[in-house]
Amino acid sequence: MSRRTAPLSPEQPMARFAGRLATGLREVTHDPAALERGGFWAVVHDFEGRLTCARFADVRPDPAPPATDRWHGPAPASWHSSLDADAYRAGVRRIREHIAAGEVYQANLCRVLSAPLPDPARTDVDALTGLLAAHNPAPHAGTIRLPEHGVEIATASPELYLARRGRTVRSGPIKGTGRTEADLLDKDHAENVMIVDLVRNDLGRVCETGTVTVPDLCAVEKHPGLVHLVSTVEGTLRPDAGWTELFAATFPPGSVTGAPKSSALRIIHALETAPRGPYCGAVGWVDADRGEAELAVGIRTFWIERPPTGAPVLRFGTGAGITWDSDPDREWQETELKAARLVAIASTGTPDRSPQGAPRR
Repeated sequence: MSRRTAPLSPEQPMARFAGRLATGLREVTHDPAALERGGFWAVVHDFEGRLTCARFADVRPDPAPPATDRWHGPAPASWHSSLDADAYRAGVRRIREHIAAGEVYQANLCRVLSAPLPDPARTDVDALTGLLAAHNPAPHAGTIRLPEHGVEIATASPELYLARRGRTVRSGPIKGTGRTEADLLDKDHAENVMIVDLVRNDLGRVCETGTVTVPDLCAVEKHPGLVHLVSTVEGTLRPDAGWTELFAATFPPGSVTGAPKSSALRIIHALETAPRGPYCGAVGWVDADRGEAELAVGIRTFWIERPPTGAPVLRFGTGAGITWDSDPDREWQETELKAARLVAIASTGTPDRSPQGAPRR
C-alpha cells in the first residue's frame, strides 16, 4: 500500500498521473525528440501547437491528494464564456452552411470559460486535483505544475489521445454525449464513425501498412453525470517513426477538430474568439525508459493563467462536434452538460451547484 506524502509547496514543480507523483524537475524542453532519449516526462501540448516536456527524476506511487480547503475557487457567478449562447448557436448554423457547401463533414465548436481566482494564496492546482479526484474521477486524470513555465493544469479527461507500449500505439476517440444512453442519437454514432476514419488515416501515416485496426467501435462508456460513445484505434509504429512523427501525423486530435481536419481547423479559427490553450490539446506522461506513454485529449481540463498584474484566472473549455444534423439548441446544451459538474466542483467544492455565470445563458 502506498503512503500519502505531505502536501507539496504550491511553487514546487510536479506532475501526477496514474497514481504516481513525479518531482525533482531536471529539464524542460519543447523538442518532441527528447521523449525518445530516456527518463520520465510530463507532457502538455497546447491546441495552438506549443509543446512543453518536463523530465522528472523522482517518480513514486502516491494517491491523489485529499479534498481540502487548500483550494479557493472562483465565485459561481463570476464565470464568463468566450461565446455566449446566441454566438454559439450562430456558430453552429455557420458550420452547417460550410457542410452544405461541401467544405467539411464535421467541425468541433468550442468556447472557453474564465473566472478570476479571488485568493492567490489558495490557488494550488494540486488542491483542485484533490477535489476532482473526489467528485469526478476520470480514467486519464492528471496534473502538471510548472509555475516558472506558465503551466498549471488539472485534467479530468475521459479521452485517450495516444497510448504507447513499445511500437504499439492506441487512440480512443470520443464522439457522442448524453445524460444517459437513451439520449444518444444516430447523429452521434455517425459522428463517431467519421472521426474514427480520420484517426485511422492519421495513424496510418506513421504505422506499418495493414496494422491499423479498430478493436472497438461506438462502445458506450459511463462517466459522472453523462455517457459517451468511445471507439478504439490501434496500430504498430514504423521503425523510423517516433514522437516527432506521431505528433506531426495526429495532432491536434481529430475528435476535437473535425473532418477533414485542415478544413475544420480553418473554420474553428474563424468562429472561435479565444485560444483553446491546453484544452483540446494533449496532457499526459511518457516513460521513455520503459517505452510506455499515455496522453489524454485535454478535455474536462482546468488551467490557471497568472497575468503580471491582477488576479490569477481559472479557465475551462467546453465544446461539441457539429454535423449537418446538429440542432443549435441541443449543441449548446451539450456544452453546458459537459461543463456544469466540473465548473461547480471548481467553484463550490461539490458537484451539486451549477454556476450561472453571465453570459453563459
